[in-house]
Amino acid sequence: MTDLKDAARAPDWQDDVRQGVRHVRDLDRLPLSPAERAAAQAAAALHKVRAPKAYLDLIDWNDPADPIRAQVIPSPDELGETEGELGDPIADHAFSPVPRLTHRHADRVLLFPTYQCAVYCRFCFRKESLTSIGRGYTREALEPALAYIADHPEIREVILTGGDPLSLPDKALAEIFARIEAIPHVRLLRIHTRVPVALPSRITSELVAALQGRLMVTVVTHFNHAREITPATEVACRTMRQAGFVLLNQSVLLKGVNDTVEVLEELCRELMYRLGVKPYYLHHGDLARGMAHRRTTIAQGQALVEALRARLSGICNPVYVLDLPEGGGKVPLGPCPIEDRNEHTWRIRGQDGAVRTYREIVGE
Repeated sequence: MTDLKDAARAPDWQDDVRQGVRHVRDLDRLPLSPAERAAAQAAAALHKVRAPKAYLDLIDWNDPADPIRAQVIPSPDELGETEGELGDPIADHAFSPVPRLTHRHADRVLLFPTYQCAVYCRFCFRKESLTSIGRGYTREALEPALAYIADHPEIREVILTGGDPLSLPDKALAEIFARIEAIPHVRLLRIHTRVPVALPSRITSELVAALQGRLMVTVVTHFNHAREITPATEVACRTMRQAGFVLLNQSVLLKGVNDTVEVLEELCRELMYRLGVKPYYLHHGDLARGMAHRRTTIAQGQALVEALRARLSGICNPVYVLDLPEGGGKVPLGPCPIEDRNEHTWRIRGQDGAVRTYREIVGE
């Protein structure tokens, strides 16, 4: 049984950051062969590298295919760009009426308080912005975005993303929360973050206090593998649950990381049963540059989620989605169980694989 009291004695989160990898030169401290180090440094020169010590400690350095290593250690495969890959895969910039804000859907906006992260995932679909912009938080930088939200009463939900908003200091988070809370038509604050996974010591009582008030708060975490679920992440998620936050998780389907039904089953089960985090989305890999080696086919993803439905309860199943290019939004990828229909008669495949006839019976 997890000793939550011992896990709570995590090192100061800033020490975790300082003792991790923050620059290309820090790769020299990792147990890599000379050839691996040279390849990693070449890839890191193209896209930033960063990982806190707590996350690096999860890596089995004797396993070249370690799923944690695959997510944060630069690979020479990233240097190859495949035709059709995009610098802005979901068109953040095309739907940005003012700096640091994306308004793609009528009732909600993305707000970018920072373009910096506690950990830089190699597969990130915003890595081009992280590399070229790299700006942190300032009050002045957010003013146009906050004014835009205040001027658009149709906006009910503000999504803090980036970069990682929880990499900011408590004071900055409290300021951002207060400004958004003061806009009467905003009802929910959503926070997309990798911090509870890669830097769980950052989730403190002071941090959650900075995010409590009138607004409903939903925290969307980003666990991709059950190996990322530790006693420290358990404490972090419990702290947020006890603060009244709704916890959801979105994963990315990654070849060589979580592209088997056994790995996904363990991840989804442990998220719900151990952390109290609802598996929300399983994303098909975006068309980020240099990431062809980590993308599966859609057909492979469909087969995986169909197998998951037969193994897990509904509350543990994520929705398999594709975030369409050109701002088309997230669409569910199925698979579709409908085999045929004729007016009010449907032929539907059940979880046992058998196809049954269902006839709609409706009143006038």
